[in-house]
Amino acid sequence: MAKALGIITTSGNRIHVEGLQAHRPVSSFSFVGRYRVIDFPVSNLSNSDIERIMVYVDADQNPRSLAEHLGTGRHYNINSKRGKLQLVFCGAAAVNQIYKTDIAGFLENFDLIERAAQEYVVIAPSTMVYAQDYGKLLDSHIASGADVTLLYHRVSNAKEAFLNCDTLKLNRQRGVEAITRNLGNVKDKNIFAESYVMKKELFITLIKEAKKISSTYTLAEIVSDKCKELDVRAAAHEGYFAAITDLKSYYDANLDLTDLEVAKDLFRPSWPIYTKTTDACPTKVSEKGSIKNSLVSNGCQIDGTVENCVVGRSCTIKAGAVVKNCVVLAYTTIGKDVHVEGQVVDKWVTIKNTKEIVADPSKPGYINRDDTL
Repeated sequence: MAKALGIITTSGNRIHVEGLQAHRPVSSFSFVGRYRVIDFPVSNLSNSDIERIMVYVDADQNPRSLAEHLGTGRHYNINSKRGKLQLVFCGAAAVNQIYKTDIAGFLENFDLIERAAQEYVVIAPSTMVYAQDYGKLLDSHIASGADVTLLYHRVSNAKEAFLNCDTLKLNRQRGVEAITRNLGNVKDKNIFAESYVMKKELFITLIKEAKKISSTYTLAEIVSDKCKELDVRAAAHEGYFAAITDLKSYYDANLDLTDLEVAKDLFRPSWPIYTKTTDACPTKVSEKGSIKNSLVSNGCQIDGTVENCVVGRSCTIKAGAVVKNCVVLAYTTIGKDVHVEGQVVDKWVTIKNTKEIVADPSKPGYINRDDTL
């Protein structure tokens, strides 16, 4: 397999996840209690023997938690002698949100890209959750002789979901004719998985050309423009796929994985998802406690009822409490006889005086970090 530079892009100016994003970038969001969203693209690259990885992050999106989680990258099984995981900051000088694009981030750190010794680049998103062997994708790209290979996932619910995502317009030979926004007008769509494979030389050329056209141009836009000039091909992704673009999609992606069969489609023994481990005692469920169809992390004390939930580390659910259809982040306490339903509960929350907080799962609520209710 040819050597490739792995690049994980930021969420840019398109994505806003109500509440959660005020405290950390999307890439640092907790996922199914144990992981962070960033663990999936980094693990995919590491498992694909791509060990020189740049993780782009907006400097003004409170990146502290992401930096702490990534650390040196040793927990991602990256070879410390020949590999490197590098956090790359961008967007600090942007005077307007429209300038926060992936192209702008690449330009801010252009010297790092130019100096990289790898012949190819593999670009992956920081806001999508899926398992992908980029090594096979890279080998297929090289064998095909294509200029650019794009990854996509075929969905049948594009009218209701993936509304802030791009789609690929393909011809019969899976050649890409254009990259367009999902407008929610057709149910069957090829959702662009925001993964690119190309030679580094071409990548640099596209960055420069995008800058000449517009300071607000994105990589997707310049690649779409070049579809008639370049050989741009598509490769289909198989398996579980989620795009975190708003609070609802984050909520749904977590609760999807309470289904064992769905979880098996993402977490495969042959394709480990690495993360920074946190030691804690096992979760304790008392005689009064009950857990049904839920993912509950270590260190919890469950004395109430938990149903169809994802519960983070070291949470306390007290006697008489009912927590249903919720995503509960770490270090949260749900007090005695409290009923919480259809909520995303951020870290360090205590709910004890408000006895009922209920929302329809089709429009989940958000409870702010560190709040006492």
